[in-house]
Amino acid sequence: MTMPSQGIKPAIAPPTLWICEHCDTVYRRRKLGRGEVARCARCDAILARHHGLSISGMLALVITAMIAFVQANVWPIVTLGLNGQLISTTLWGCIVMMWNEHAQVVAVIASLTLFFFPIIKMSLLFWVLLYARKRRRAPGFRQVMVLLYRVGPWTMTEVFVLGALVAVVKAHMYFDVAPNAGIFAYGVLMLIITAFSSIDVRRLWDLTEETPA
Repeated sequence: MTMPSQGIKPAIAPPTLWICEHCDTVYRRRKLGRGEVARCARCDAILARHHGLSISGMLALVITAMIAFVQANVWPIVTLGLNGQLISTTLWGCIVMMWNEHAQVVAVIASLTLFFFPIIKMSLLFWVLLYARKRRRAPGFRQVMVLLYRVGPWTMTEVFVLGALVAVVKAHMYFDVAPNAGIFAYGVLMLIITAFSSIDVRRLWDLTEETPA
């Protein structure tokens, strides 16, 4: 196990050190093997994970997520049938319907967590990775990395997909329900986001260099 380096607590970890963001314990950095996870000996927080995915691979993953995101928002999510009448709707159709039905708070939360926060996160990742391919830091790199850290927990595509599947199963008791391409696109997006959540974007600090002024 990597042992703490006593008495060293700089504000930003140099390339030879890990700093636990929960308890500020400092460790000497070492190369991790495939599937290995470094944890803090004091609070058991994750310090780092081994990542086999290159920057180009991360960029390709983000572009794929963007494509799936566009399809998920353009295509209808579900079709409901009752007495021969069929109604299809997209995510934004549901949000507008909730707004018109005086559920403005729910509509705003849904639009933020299912549309605005995810598109902001993907756009920021695309921006920094585009420059990181050349081992350079994008303009505004520090602010972007902080914003990525703040926005991350608020992207709730996974919760939406699971909730939509439960709603489809329950609605089937009263309506003819047919899932459309949009819900499958959201499922693909959920898998991509889940795969990306295991990647620590903080390592971009080590893989890139400050652009000379």
